[in-house]
Amino acid sequence: MRVMRWLIVLGLVAAGGLYVLARPKPLPEAAVAGLTGDPAKGELVFWAAGCASCHMAAEAKGEAELVLSGGQRFPSDFGTFIAPNISQDPEHGIGNWSLLDLANAITRGVSPEGEHYYPALPYASYAKMEMQDVADLYAFMKTLPADPTPSQPHELGFPFNIRDSIGVWKLLFLSKDWALPGNLTPTATRGRYIAEAMAHCGECHTPRNLLGGLDTSRWLGGAPNPSGEGKIPNITPGKLGWAAADIVQYLTTGFTPDFDVVGGHMAHVVENMGRLPDSDRQAVAEYILAVPNVE
Repeated sequence: MRVMRWLIVLGLVAAGGLYVLARPKPLPEAAVAGLTGDPAKGELVFWAAGCASCHMAAEAKGEAELVLSGGQRFPSDFGTFIAPNISQDPEHGIGNWSLLDLANAITRGVSPEGEHYYPALPYASYAKMEMQDVADLYAFMKTLPADPTPSQPHELGFPFNIRDSIGVWKLLFLSKDWALPGNLTPTATRGRYIAEAMAHCGECHTPRNLLGGLDTSRWLGGAPNPSGEGKIPNITPGKLGWAAADIVQYLTTGFTPDFDVVGGHMAHVVENMGRLPDSDRQAVAEYILAVPNVE
């Protein structure tokens, strides 16, 4: 009986310690103190990060892409996530958010109310973003329109509807480490920052483990489509088989070297990349060609 009591006590202590470790961890106010955003630079961050691709209304085109009313549905093995309204509406969007609120959301996955966000928001990638880029993004988003469309709740079953469990997921998978570590050329370093942090390429092109964490040992090696329709391709150099100029052309025009045309959600990615300077597309191409092959 004494051994059993000690086991119970140790179990409670361990559970309490895990609860503390898994609590939301917002940034300190000092993380953004003194930062002033530049809307022009923030627009480039906005497109590189793919904000409109997920948060615009389904099938929005042109200027309507900047109305971030949400509502797009993203099925997964854990349920269906529904993109929220992140327009400047103060009630239904994020119009009342501070810069610190935005930084906490996209780099820590923490809401202004101090709750965990689901990693359908790719904060595991955005965590690598520089705070100045977050400040620039905030300044640009302040110029966008407000929309009063209410956000819809995610459609998740038990146990995935328990937000506290996300803290354990973060302990396992939220890291600022690069998937491709080491010293790269300045151009490839810029490409790594765009591809791994802002454009979050690995979130789709890298397979996941049973807990939904990215298997970085197979970085960009292809993955099942969460919708259940087909597979997201392996884009490591040996499988892709493209030269840097081919990658740049694809990210600029949407045409492959075989004159096939981009489709699906990747069409939004190409549209976003096409708005960046050519030097950034060159950087992404050099980065992709530096990634180890995955068979």
